[in-house]
Amino acid sequence: MVQGSSYICSLVQSLRSASFPSKLANYRGYTSRAASNSLHHPSTYSDDEYADVDWDKLGFGLTPTDYMYVMRCSKDDNFKEGRLSRFANIEISPSAGVLNYGQGIYEGTKANRTEDGRILLFRPDQNATRMMHGAERLCMPSPSIQQFVDAVKETVFANKRWIPPPGKGSLYVRPLLVGTGPILGLAPAPEYTFLVYASPVRNYFKDGTAPLNLYIDEEFVRASPGGAGGVKTITNYAPVLKAISRAKDRGFSDVLYLDAVNRKYLEEVSSCNIFIVKGNRISTPAISGTILQGITRKSILEIARDHGYQVEERAIPVDDLGDADEVFCTGTAVGVAPVGSITHRNRRIEFKTEGSLICKELYSTLVGLQTGRIEDKKGWTVEIH
Repeated sequence: MVQGSSYICSLVQSLRSASFPSKLANYRGYTSRAASNSLHHPSTYSDDEYADVDWDKLGFGLTPTDYMYVMRCSKDDNFKEGRLSRFANIEISPSAGVLNYGQGIYEGTKANRTEDGRILLFRPDQNATRMMHGAERLCMPSPSIQQFVDAVKETVFANKRWIPPPGKGSLYVRPLLVGTGPILGLAPAPEYTFLVYASPVRNYFKDGTAPLNLYIDEEFVRASPGGAGGVKTITNYAPVLKAISRAKDRGFSDVLYLDAVNRKYLEEVSSCNIFIVKGNRISTPAISGTILQGITRKSILEIARDHGYQVEERAIPVDDLGDADEVFCTGTAVGVAPVGSITHRNRRIEFKTEGSLICKELYSTLVGLQTGRIEDKKGWTVEIH
């Protein structure tokens, strides 16, 4: 989720007049073409294999790393040149499009360290494609798929000492595309900034891998037909904070939202997709413009088919929860999280969370691919050299 305006707040001026640490003057190819297939890595960064982090206490909070990647372009131009700089606050005009009209989208992906020392990304091209789709919806230029992937690679490589040891977490990578140019009237911003930063993380929810307890809040909806629920715009997230806060005050992990029209069909959780299991059948709400096309969701659907399960994307009435054997959530941040219960209209429905679980089977395969323990025959992983 977006970490507040102070984090997206401060970009254009510092980039135009930045006086970066002298250490950066020793870069080889410090300014790099993101569209190029050859990556230019910093020649100077800490020689320490790992940053000074207590990996056993890692959660899902911001741990500032060494470098971030920045690339800018005007409204009618294409992104061309990007660069790594020290991770630092950024400056931005008070009249920037992102601050006044919410013209911004973000992505989330992870880098993992394998047992044999390799660094792997997982399907970054899918994040790039989703950002391009979101940018088109919000009238913004977008980096090409190659530019996006190269920028993520450069950011991860420059911050590789922050990648946790195998089994201790991942390096979460956050690409942002925001309208940084000043605008007063309601219109697309005149200038845009694409930036990528990273932070080591582990479990998203505070209870770690414990089963989630979800709450269906019928007062709030996450998205409506014709809106922007199907793209990863920053404006989809602040509106759910009140519902989440209210649910957590009542002892729940998160909120499961229903559709805006009928208030009858499952949509998604605040930051992840939802699946239900009955026997050999795995179901998830169909993509219809109000549900985010999660990359973990897409991967789990394919893995489930490979494992021989019947997979369906359909409208799921809330009443179907009463017959479900298992329920689980998927997302880049949460991974695959089992759901222990869902409360709706004061009725608590409980699901299987012990023993042989389909969600654990699917998650094991997913993590095996992401961390190199399972041979990737799908071409999903990208190794960073």
